[in-house]
Amino acid sequence: MTKPKGLPKKAILIVNTGSRTGAELFGEARDKLAAAGIELLDAKRVKSAKRIGDYVKKAIKGAPMVILGGGDGTLSKNVDHFLGSETVLGVLPLGTANSFARTLGIPLDLDGAVRVIADGLPRRIDLGAIEGDHFLNNAALGLAPMVAESVPSTLKRGLGRLGYLLWAGWSAASFKAFRLSINDGRETHRLWATEVRIANGRFHGGVELIESADLASGELVVQAVTGRSLMRLGWSYVASAFKVPSRHATTREFKGRRMKIATRPTMRVSIDGELGPETPFEASAVPGAVTVAAPHRM
Repeated sequence: MTKPKGLPKKAILIVNTGSRTGAELFGEARDKLAAAGIELLDAKRVKSAKRIGDYVKKAIKGAPMVILGGGDGTLSKNVDHFLGSETVLGVLPLGTANSFARTLGIPLDLDGAVRVIADGLPRRIDLGAIEGDHFLNNAALGLAPMVAESVPSTLKRGLGRLGYLLWAGWSAASFKAFRLSINDGRETHRLWATEVRIANGRFHGGVELIESADLASGELVVQAVTGRSLMRLGWSYVASAFKVPSRHATTREFKGRRMKIATRPTMRVSIDGELGPETPFEASAVPGAVTVAAPHRM
C-alpha cells in the first residue's frame, strides 16, 4: 500500500496580529513550529489586514507551504492567491469563530494546530465563489452581515463569540425578514427568510449549522432559515448548537454547482465574516481548488 504523501517541512509563517489572539501568540507559534520540525524560511507579523495579501503573494512564490495565522476573514481574503499554485495552505486558527478550522477538523489550541501542520496530510478542497470572490467556508445573508458590519472591535476582541452573540441580539431589534429567490439551475424557489447560509463548509459563526456541506463535494449548499419570525432564527442556532433532533425544521436546503440568489430588498452578503457584494449574485463551487494542511481524519 502506498504511503500518503506528507506535508512540506519548509514554510513561511504570516500572522495577522490584528486577529483576536494573533499578536500574543506570534512568538509562541513560531517557536512551536520550529520545535515540531518545520523550517521557517521567514516569519512575518502583519498589523494591517490590507497588507497581508502582498506578503502572501510573495511567500507563495518562495515556499512550498504558507502558514496563515488569523481568523476566517484573514483566510478567506487571501485564499485567492493560492489558486493555480501547488503551495500548501497551513492554518493557525487565531480568530473569533474559526469556522473553517472547525470544518476541517483542525484543533483550536495552538499545540493541536501545529501538530496538524507538522504531521498532517495535504488535502485538495473546494472553494466557494461569489462574483469572483473566493471563500473557504461560508457566506451569509441576513442578520450576519449586519452584525459583521456594525459589531464594535472592542466587543469582538474582548468577548469573542459571546461578543458576536450579544451584538446579534441587540441588532435583531431592527432586523426584518426578506423575500428570497434561489435558482438552482433547474427551477426558481421563492420564500420568506431571515437568514441564508451559502456553505462550502459545515460551520457558521462557530456552530455546526450546515451538516450536509462537504469540502470535497463539488457543490455548495444554500441553507435558508424560513419564515418571518426572528424566534425561528434564534431557535435555529440554539437547536443546532445542542443537536436538538428537530433542528432542521426551521430550514430548507438547496444544492448545486452554480446558483443565482436574489433578495427583496437588496442585501449585502457577508463572506467568511467580511462584507461582500449586494444581491443579486451568482454563487458557485470551485472543485479541488487549493491544497490545505489537514488532519489525517476530516
